Amino acid sequence: MIDAYWPGLPGGRVGSMFGPNWFASVMGTGIVATAAATLPLHVPGLHAFATVMWLLAAALLITVLTATARRGVSHLDDPVLMQFWGAPPMALMTVGAGTLLLGPGEFAVAADLVLWSAGTLLGLIVAVAVPYRMMTRPDLAATPDAAFGGWLMPVVSPMVSAATGALLVPHVPDGRDLLLACYAFAGLSLFAALIVITQIWTRLIHHQIGAARMVPTLWIVLGPLGQSVTAFHLLGRACEGVLPDPYASGAQMLALLFGVPTLGFALFWATLATAITLRTVRAGLPFSLTWWSFTFPVGTVVTATAGMATRTGSPLLTGLAVALFAILLTAWTIVATKTLRSNLWRPVTLEPRPAPAVSS
Repeated sequence: MIDAYWPGLPGGRVGSMFGPNWFASVMGTGIVATAAATLPLHVPGLHAFATVMWLLAAALLITVLTATARRGVSHLDDPVLMQFWGAPPMALMTVGAGTLLLGPGEFAVAADLVLWSAGTLLGLIVAVAVPYRMMTRPDLAATPDAAFGGWLMPVVSPMVSAATGALLVPHVPDGRDLLLACYAFAGLSLFAALIVITQIWTRLIHHQIGAARMVPTLWIVLGPLGQSVTAFHLLGRACEGVLPDPYASGAQMLALLFGVPTLGFALFWATLATAITLRTVRAGLPFSLTWWSFTFPVGTVVTATAGMATRTGSPLLTGLAVALFAILLTAWTIVATKTLRSNLWRPVTLEPRPAPAVSS
Protein backbone atom coordinates (compact mmCIF):
# COMPACT_ATOMS: atom_id res chain seq x y z
CA MET A 1 0.00 0.00 0.00
CA ILE A 2 3.07 2.18 -0.14
CA ASP A 3 3.60 2.40 -3.88
CA ALA A 4 1.58 1.81 -7.00
CA TYR A 5 4.74 0.44 -8.56
CA TRP A 6 7.28 -2.18 -7.52
CA PRO A 7 10.83 -0.73 -7.41
CA GLY A 8 13.57 -2.77 -9.02
CA LEU A 9 11.42 -4.42 -11.70
CA PRO A 10 12.05 -2.27 -14.78
CA GLY A 11 9.85 -2.65 -17.77
CA GLY A 12 6.98 -4.36 -15.99
CA ARG A 13 3.47 -3.29 -15.24
CA VAL A 14 1.70 -2.50 -12.03
CA GLY A 15 0.01 -5.65 -10.81
CA SER A 16 2.71 -8.03 -12.12
CA MET A 17 3.06 -9.03 -8.48
CA PHE A 18 0.53 -8.84 -5.70
CA GLY A 19 1.10 -8.09 -2.06
CA PRO A 20 -1.31 -7.91 0.86
CA ASN A 21 -1.72 -4.16 0.29
CA TRP A 22 -4.07 -4.87 -2.61
CA PHE A 23 -6.72 -6.14 -0.19
CA ALA A 24 -7.20 -2.54 0.94
CA SER A 25 -9.23 -2.00 -2.25
CA VAL A 26 -11.63 -4.73 -1.11
CA MET A 27 -11.90 -3.14 2.33
CA GLY A 28 -12.53 0.30 0.86
CA THR A 29 -15.24 -0.99 -1.48
CA GLY A 30 -16.90 -3.22 1.11
CA ILE A 31 -17.16 -0.47 3.72
CA VAL A 32 -19.13 1.67 1.26
CA ALA A 33 -21.72 -1.12 1.07
CA THR A 34 -21.82 -1.57 4.85
CA ALA A 35 -22.06 2.16 5.50
CA ALA A 36 -24.88 2.53 2.99
CA ALA A 37 -26.76 -0.39 4.53
CA THR A 38 -26.54 1.04 8.07
CA LEU A 39 -27.22 4.74 7.43
CA PRO A 40 -29.98 5.99 9.78
CA LEU A 41 -31.84 7.40 6.79
CA HIS A 42 -34.24 5.80 4.33
CA VAL A 43 -33.48 6.93 0.79
CA PRO A 44 -35.02 5.29 -2.29
CA GLY A 45 -32.41 3.18 -4.06
CA LEU A 46 -29.94 3.21 -1.15
CA HIS A 47 -30.39 -0.49 -0.41
CA ALA A 48 -29.95 -1.37 -4.08
CA PHE A 49 -26.81 0.76 -4.22
CA ALA A 50 -25.45 -0.97 -1.11
CA THR A 51 -26.13 -4.36 -2.70
CA VAL A 52 -24.27 -3.41 -5.88
CA MET A 53 -21.28 -2.24 -3.86
CA TRP A 54 -21.30 -5.45 -1.81
CA LEU A 55 -21.33 -7.55 -4.99
CA LEU A 56 -18.50 -5.43 -6.39
CA ALA A 57 -16.49 -5.95 -3.19
CA ALA A 58 -17.14 -9.70 -3.33
CA ALA A 59 -16.01 -9.87 -6.96
CA LEU A 60 -12.95 -7.79 -6.13
CA LEU A 61 -12.11 -10.11 -3.23
CA ILE A 62 -12.22 -13.13 -5.51
CA THR A 63 -10.06 -11.32 -8.07
CA VAL A 64 -7.43 -10.25 -5.55
CA LEU A 65 -7.36 -13.69 -3.90
CA THR A 66 -6.84 -15.31 -7.29
CA ALA A 67 -4.12 -12.86 -8.30
CA THR A 68 -2.37 -13.29 -4.94
CA ALA A 69 -2.44 -17.08 -5.29
CA ARG A 70 -0.96 -16.85 -8.78
CA ARG A 71 1.74 -14.21 -8.27
CA GLY A 72 1.56 -13.08 -4.67
CA VAL A 73 4.61 -12.01 -2.65
CA SER A 74 4.69 -12.12 1.16
CA HIS A 75 6.89 -9.03 1.73
CA LEU A 76 7.64 -10.36 5.22
CA ASP A 77 11.15 -8.90 4.97
CA ASP A 78 9.80 -5.45 4.11
CA PRO A 79 9.24 -3.47 7.33
CA VAL A 80 6.56 -1.38 5.63
CA LEU A 81 4.62 -3.75 3.38
CA MET A 82 4.48 -6.57 5.93
CA GLN A 83 2.23 -4.36 8.06
CA PHE A 84 -0.48 -4.74 5.44
CA TRP A 85 -0.98 -8.41 6.17
CA GLY A 86 -3.69 -6.96 8.38
CA ALA A 87 -5.63 -6.12 5.21
CA PRO A 88 -6.56 -9.65 3.96
CA PRO A 89 -8.43 -10.69 7.14
CA MET A 90 -10.26 -7.36 7.25
CA ALA A 91 -11.19 -7.72 3.59
CA LEU A 92 -12.69 -11.16 4.28
CA MET A 93 -14.73 -9.90 7.24
CA THR A 94 -15.88 -6.73 5.48
CA VAL A 95 -17.31 -8.75 2.59
CA GLY A 96 -18.77 -11.20 5.12
CA ALA A 97 -20.56 -8.44 7.01
CA GLY A 98 -21.96 -7.11 3.75
CA THR A 99 -23.17 -10.60 2.92
CA LEU A 100 -25.02 -10.87 6.23
CA LEU A 101 -26.57 -7.42 5.88
CA LEU A 102 -27.47 -7.61 2.19
CA GLY A 103 -27.29 -11.26 1.09
CA PRO A 104 -30.08 -13.83 0.85
CA GLY A 105 -31.27 -15.65 4.00
CA GLU A 106 -29.49 -18.74 5.26
CA PHE A 107 -26.78 -18.46 2.62
CA ALA A 108 -25.81 -15.07 4.00
CA VAL A 109 -25.39 -16.44 7.53
CA ALA A 110 -23.37 -19.47 6.37
CA ALA A 111 -21.14 -17.39 4.10
CA ASP A 112 -20.51 -14.80 6.79
CA LEU A 113 -19.64 -17.50 9.33
CA VAL A 114 -17.01 -18.88 6.97
CA LEU A 115 -15.57 -15.47 6.06
CA TRP A 116 -15.65 -14.22 9.66
CA SER A 117 -13.98 -17.37 11.00
CA ALA A 118 -11.24 -17.30 8.37
CA GLY A 119 -10.68 -13.58 8.78
CA THR A 120 -10.62 -13.76 12.57
CA LEU A 121 -8.14 -16.64 12.65
CA LEU A 122 -5.83 -14.98 10.14
CA GLY A 123 -6.21 -11.63 11.88
CA LEU A 124 -5.21 -13.03 15.27
CA ILE A 125 -2.15 -14.68 13.73
CA VAL A 126 -1.13 -11.45 12.02
CA ALA A 127 -1.76 -9.36 15.16
CA VAL A 128 0.85 -11.44 16.99
CA ALA A 129 3.22 -12.43 14.18
CA VAL A 130 3.95 -8.98 12.70
CA PRO A 131 4.82 -7.22 15.99
CA TYR A 132 6.80 -10.31 17.05
CA ARG A 133 8.77 -10.18 13.81
CA MET A 134 9.52 -6.49 14.34
CA MET A 135 10.64 -7.15 17.92
CA THR A 136 12.93 -10.08 17.14
CA ARG A 137 14.48 -9.23 13.76
CA PRO A 138 17.37 -6.73 14.06
CA ASP A 139 17.23 -6.06 10.31
CA LEU A 140 13.63 -4.92 10.69
CA ALA A 141 14.29 -2.69 13.71
CA ALA A 142 12.46 0.62 13.40
CA THR A 143 14.11 4.01 13.58
CA PRO A 144 12.62 6.73 15.82
CA ASP A 145 10.89 8.32 12.83
CA ALA A 146 9.51 5.05 11.39
CA ALA A 147 6.08 4.91 13.03
CA PHE A 148 3.28 5.39 10.48
CA GLY A 149 -0.38 4.55 10.13
CA GLY A 150 0.37 1.18 8.60
CA TRP A 151 1.56 -0.07 11.98
CA LEU A 152 -2.10 -0.14 12.97
CA MET A 153 -3.10 -2.59 10.25
CA PRO A 154 -2.07 -5.81 12.05
CA VAL A 155 -3.77 -4.83 15.32
CA VAL A 156 -6.99 -3.34 13.92
CA SER A 157 -8.13 -6.65 12.47
CA PRO A 158 -9.37 -8.05 15.84
CA MET A 159 -11.53 -4.94 16.25
CA VAL A 160 -13.15 -5.73 12.90
CA SER A 161 -13.70 -9.25 14.26
CA ALA A 162 -15.46 -7.73 17.27
CA ALA A 163 -17.73 -5.49 15.20
CA THR A 164 -18.65 -8.04 12.55
CA GLY A 165 -18.84 -10.88 15.07
CA ALA A 166 -21.48 -8.93 17.00
CA LEU A 167 -23.72 -9.20 13.94
CA LEU A 168 -23.42 -12.98 14.07
CA VAL A 169 -24.34 -13.39 17.75
CA PRO A 170 -28.11 -13.75 17.12
CA HIS A 171 -27.44 -16.35 14.41
CA VAL A 172 -25.40 -18.90 16.40
CA PRO A 173 -26.81 -21.49 18.84
CA ASP A 174 -25.01 -20.15 21.92
CA GLY A 175 -24.15 -16.54 21.32
CA ARG A 176 -22.74 -15.89 24.78
CA ASP A 177 -19.27 -17.30 24.11
CA LEU A 178 -19.07 -15.53 20.76
CA LEU A 179 -20.14 -12.29 22.44
CA LEU A 180 -17.49 -12.58 25.15
CA ALA A 181 -14.84 -13.46 22.57
CA CYS A 182 -15.74 -10.35 20.59
CA TYR A 183 -15.31 -8.17 23.68
CA ALA A 184 -11.87 -9.76 24.18
CA PHE A 185 -10.98 -9.04 20.53
CA ALA A 186 -12.06 -5.43 21.04
CA GLY A 187 -9.84 -5.06 24.10
CA LEU A 188 -6.85 -6.62 22.34
CA SER A 189 -7.16 -4.22 19.43
CA LEU A 190 -8.07 -1.11 21.41
CA PHE A 191 -5.10 -1.17 23.79
CA ALA A 192 -2.63 -2.09 21.05
CA ALA A 193 -3.98 0.69 18.82
CA LEU A 194 -3.63 3.27 21.59
CA ILE A 195 0.06 2.37 21.92
CA VAL A 196 0.64 2.74 18.18
CA ILE A 197 -1.36 5.98 17.85
CA THR A 198 0.77 7.50 20.60
CA GLN A 199 3.90 6.54 18.66
CA ILE A 200 2.51 8.10 15.47
CA TRP A 201 1.70 11.33 17.32
CA THR A 202 5.21 11.41 18.80
CA ARG A 203 6.77 10.84 15.38
CA LEU A 204 4.75 13.68 13.84
CA ILE A 205 5.70 16.10 16.60
CA HIS A 206 9.41 15.26 16.63
CA HIS A 207 10.06 14.32 13.00
CA GLN A 208 7.34 16.21 11.11
CA ILE A 209 5.21 14.88 8.26
CA GLY A 210 7.86 13.17 6.15
CA ALA A 211 7.43 11.78 2.62
CA ALA A 212 4.30 12.90 0.79
CA ARG A 213 3.36 9.36 -0.28
CA MET A 214 3.07 8.37 3.39
CA VAL A 215 0.61 11.12 4.30
CA PRO A 216 -2.55 9.16 3.33
CA THR A 217 -1.63 6.53 5.94
CA LEU A 218 -2.41 9.10 8.64
CA TRP A 219 -6.06 8.38 7.87
CA ILE A 220 -5.61 4.78 9.02
CA VAL A 221 -5.74 6.12 12.59
CA LEU A 222 -9.48 6.60 12.05
CA GLY A 223 -9.83 2.84 11.56
CA PRO A 224 -9.47 1.66 15.16
CA LEU A 225 -11.33 4.73 16.42
CA GLY A 226 -14.38 4.37 14.21
CA GLN A 227 -14.39 0.60 14.32
CA SER A 228 -14.20 0.53 18.13
CA VAL A 229 -17.25 2.78 18.40
CA THR A 230 -19.08 0.57 15.90
CA ALA A 231 -18.00 -2.56 17.76
CA PHE A 232 -19.17 -1.43 21.19
CA HIS A 233 -22.45 -0.18 19.70
CA LEU A 234 -23.16 -3.52 18.01
CA LEU A 235 -21.94 -5.54 20.97
CA GLY A 236 -24.24 -3.56 23.24
CA ARG A 237 -27.19 -4.46 21.05
CA ALA A 238 -26.08 -8.08 20.87
CA CYS A 239 -26.03 -8.33 24.68
CA GLU A 240 -29.82 -8.10 24.88
CA GLY A 241 -31.20 -11.53 25.66
CA VAL A 242 -27.71 -13.03 25.82
CA LEU A 243 -26.28 -11.58 29.04
CA PRO A 244 -28.35 -10.95 32.18
CA ASP A 245 -28.68 -7.58 33.83
CA PRO A 246 -26.86 -5.57 34.99
CA TYR A 247 -24.36 -6.61 32.30
CA ALA A 248 -26.70 -6.13 29.34
CA SER A 249 -27.72 -2.68 30.59
CA GLY A 250 -24.10 -1.85 31.36
CA ALA A 251 -23.10 -2.79 27.82
CA GLN A 252 -25.69 -0.38 26.45
CA MET A 253 -24.35 2.36 28.70
CA LEU A 254 -20.76 1.60 27.74
CA ALA A 255 -21.61 1.84 24.05
CA LEU A 256 -22.76 5.44 24.46
CA LEU A 257 -20.28 6.63 27.08
CA PHE A 258 -17.35 5.18 25.11
CA GLY A 259 -18.74 5.89 21.67
CA VAL A 260 -19.43 9.61 21.76
CA PRO A 261 -16.08 10.70 23.29
CA THR A 262 -14.15 8.41 20.94
CA LEU A 263 -16.11 9.77 18.01
CA GLY A 264 -15.10 13.24 19.15
CA PHE A 265 -11.41 12.29 19.00
CA ALA A 266 -11.95 10.65 15.59
CA LEU A 267 -13.39 13.90 14.23
CA PHE A 268 -10.46 15.81 15.74
CA TRP A 269 -7.98 13.48 14.03
CA ALA A 270 -9.92 13.69 10.76
CA THR A 271 -9.63 17.49 10.88
CA LEU A 272 -5.89 17.29 11.56
CA ALA A 273 -5.38 14.71 8.81
CA THR A 274 -7.39 16.84 6.38
CA ALA A 275 -5.22 19.88 7.07
CA ILE A 276 -2.01 17.86 6.57
CA THR A 277 -3.38 16.21 3.41
CA LEU A 278 -4.42 19.51 1.83
CA ARG A 279 -1.01 20.97 2.63
CA THR A 280 0.61 17.97 0.99
CA VAL A 281 -1.62 18.19 -2.09
CA ARG A 282 -0.41 21.73 -2.66
CA ALA A 283 3.19 20.51 -2.49
CA GLY A 284 2.46 17.43 -4.62
CA LEU A 285 0.78 14.19 -3.58
CA PRO A 286 1.65 11.37 -6.01
CA PHE A 287 -0.91 8.64 -6.47
CA SER A 288 -0.18 5.28 -4.87
CA LEU A 289 -2.16 2.50 -3.24
CA THR A 290 -1.89 4.43 0.02
CA TRP A 291 -4.82 6.45 -1.28
CA TRP A 292 -7.13 3.59 -0.27
CA SER A 293 -6.47 4.84 3.27
CA PHE A 294 -8.99 7.57 2.43
CA THR A 295 -11.79 4.99 2.23
CA PHE A 296 -12.05 2.21 4.82
CA PRO A 297 -10.99 4.30 7.84
CA VAL A 298 -13.47 7.04 6.89
CA GLY A 299 -16.11 4.35 6.41
CA THR A 300 -15.64 3.15 9.98
CA VAL A 301 -16.35 6.67 11.19
CA VAL A 302 -19.52 6.66 9.08
CA THR A 303 -20.74 3.42 10.68
CA ALA A 304 -19.74 4.72 14.11
CA THR A 305 -21.66 7.95 13.66
CA ALA A 306 -24.63 6.09 12.23
CA GLY A 307 -24.60 3.76 15.24
CA MET A 308 -24.57 6.65 17.71
CA ALA A 309 -27.31 8.39 15.73
CA THR A 310 -29.48 5.26 15.85
CA ARG A 311 -28.79 4.81 19.56
CA THR A 312 -29.55 8.41 20.55
CA GLY A 313 -31.98 9.56 17.86
CA SER A 314 -29.88 12.71 17.46
CA PRO A 315 -30.67 14.71 14.30
CA LEU A 316 -27.19 16.24 14.50
CA LEU A 317 -25.51 12.82 14.42
CA THR A 318 -27.85 11.65 11.67
CA GLY A 319 -26.91 14.63 9.52
CA LEU A 320 -23.24 14.11 10.30
CA ALA A 321 -23.45 10.43 9.29
CA VAL A 322 -25.01 11.39 5.95
CA ALA A 323 -22.38 14.08 5.33
CA LEU A 324 -19.56 11.68 6.15
CA PHE A 325 -21.07 9.06 3.86
CA ALA A 326 -21.06 11.60 1.02
CA ILE A 327 -17.37 12.25 1.72
CA LEU A 328 -16.69 8.50 1.77
CA LEU A 329 -18.46 7.99 -1.54
CA THR A 330 -16.52 10.87 -3.12
CA ALA A 331 -13.21 9.49 -1.82
CA TRP A 332 -14.01 5.98 -3.07
CA THR A 333 -14.91 7.28 -6.54
CA ILE A 334 -11.67 9.25 -6.84
CA VAL A 335 -9.42 6.47 -5.53
CA ALA A 336 -11.11 3.70 -7.54
CA THR A 337 -10.87 5.77 -10.72
CA LYS A 338 -7.20 6.57 -10.19
CA THR A 339 -6.44 2.94 -9.38
CA LEU A 340 -8.06 1.81 -12.63
CA ARG A 341 -6.24 4.45 -14.63
CA SER A 342 -2.87 3.56 -13.10
CA ASN A 343 -3.24 -0.19 -13.47
CA LEU A 344 -5.49 -0.89 -16.44
CA TRP A 345 -5.68 2.02 -18.81
CA ARG A 346 -2.05 2.90 -19.33
CA PRO A 347 1.32 1.17 -18.95
CA VAL A 348 3.31 2.22 -15.92
CA THR A 349 7.05 1.95 -15.59
CA LEU A 350 8.24 0.26 -12.45
CA GLU A 351 11.51 2.14 -12.10
CA PRO A 352 12.07 3.56 -8.61
CA ARG A 353 10.90 7.15 -8.30
CA PRO A 354 11.73 9.56 -5.52
CA ALA A 355 8.69 10.74 -3.63
CA PRO A 356 8.49 14.47 -2.85
CA ALA A 357 8.87 15.32 0.82
CA VAL A 358 6.74 17.85 2.60
CA SER A 359 8.87 20.47 4.25
CA SER A 360 8.33 21.06 7.93
